[in-house]
Amino acid sequence: MISAGSAARSPLFLRIFLLMLVCVAVVQLMNLTLLIAVQTPSAKLYTVGQVVHAMHGRDPGGELQVERLAAVEPAAWNPRGERIEAALATALGVPATSVRISFPTPFLQRERVFQRTAVPRPAPISPAVARDVILIGDFAAAWRQPDGQWLRVEPVEGFEAWRWFVLAWLIVSAVAVAPFAWALAHRFARPIRAFAAAAERLGRDPRAPPLELEGPGEIAEAAAAFNTMQARLNRYVDDRTTVMSAVAHDLRTPLMRLGLRLEAAPDDLRQACEGDIRDMQGLVSTALAYVRETSQPPVRRPLDLRSLAETVVDDLADRGEIVTLAPGEPLVLNANPAAIKAMVTNLVMNAVKYAGGAEVSLALIDGHAVLDVRDSGPGIPAEDLDHVFEPFFRGERSRNRDTGGVGLGLPSARAVARAHGGDVALANREGGGLIATVRLPV
Repeated sequence: MISAGSAARSPLFLRIFLLMLVCVAVVQLMNLTLLIAVQTPSAKLYTVGQVVHAMHGRDPGGELQVERLAAVEPAAWNPRGERIEAALATALGVPATSVRISFPTPFLQRERVFQRTAVPRPAPISPAVARDVILIGDFAAAWRQPDGQWLRVEPVEGFEAWRWFVLAWLIVSAVAVAPFAWALAHRFARPIRAFAAAAERLGRDPRAPPLELEGPGEIAEAAAAFNTMQARLNRYVDDRTTVMSAVAHDLRTPLMRLGLRLEAAPDDLRQACEGDIRDMQGLVSTALAYVRETSQPPVRRPLDLRSLAETVVDDLADRGEIVTLAPGEPLVLNANPAAIKAMVTNLVMNAVKYAGGAEVSLALIDGHAVLDVRDSGPGIPAEDLDHVFEPFFRGERSRNRDTGGVGLGLPSARAVARAHGGDVALANREGGGLIATVRLPV
């Protein structure tokens, strides 16, 4: 259920929409300011006299560049070019056929071609007047030398001041919009991070506190749904655990009655039945222990996994078992000491029972404490490597009750590891034997 306060929250959609509108408004305001503030760029003006000076190597301003070419492509005729060519030829004192003028065609006039008309050629002018003829914008002027090569003059391409202003303004606009873009991205990412952290916390600790119902309406609804899912999962696990515990506990009474009734039976029948009853009592005790380990409330505190493993190894070594622990640095993690010790004991005892010994090692890899338990036994068939973690499954069918348990040791170990956000995996070793690997987040 969503509370009245959470239902009244503004939707996430509306918040993001408003932030996007603010971003667009800021960008448009900056563009409008640029339109008003920037000056309209004007084309540069040159005179034919400047071109003549450049062709003679006298261009003190450095605004025109000169290069020598073997040939120059003839430009399409236009009246403006014809007038400039006549003025340039007069200023240089050469025939009009020895000079050429071309102008870049605007993009929108690419297909426009001037046709030579009956317009009379420009009237002759004096050299002084010709030098004052103005050229606007980009152009290319060429003068054919006596050796047949051409001298071509054109303006030096540069980055005008107004372009620098526009570039600086664009940078300022990006900086002005960046805080709004960051807020928008943060608004998107924060709920996703919160749910990722909650899912990770649920994997580590199913009894973790529920999410707080805060933020926009959609986030509050999703948090409420997540909390409901977590509560249902816990109830489902608790119900199954309770049923299993009750059945295992109630089986003790009929087993006791069977034992009492068998006292009057013949000795051979009584002994056979008493053996079956002991097996069933052992199964019930193991099931109850499994239920306690997987359902008890987590009590976690910092512990040194290496010290705990040393305790398990030393206890078994004192009993004469062949168990070793590789040396290394301490490994501290936040965990339930009793559950972790039971898990390590289960894995080491499995190796001792079925292979006669165990080699234990610890390492810190990618932020996880990795515990390996190796043995030199017969291993497990590949098709059974996943099934051995199922309750009451016995991988080696030839084992009897005297050599093994009832099939709850590995399921219990995996349940403990997963309750701490880790896992247990089994693999057959090259050359024979089995390796059990536990990964626990540090």
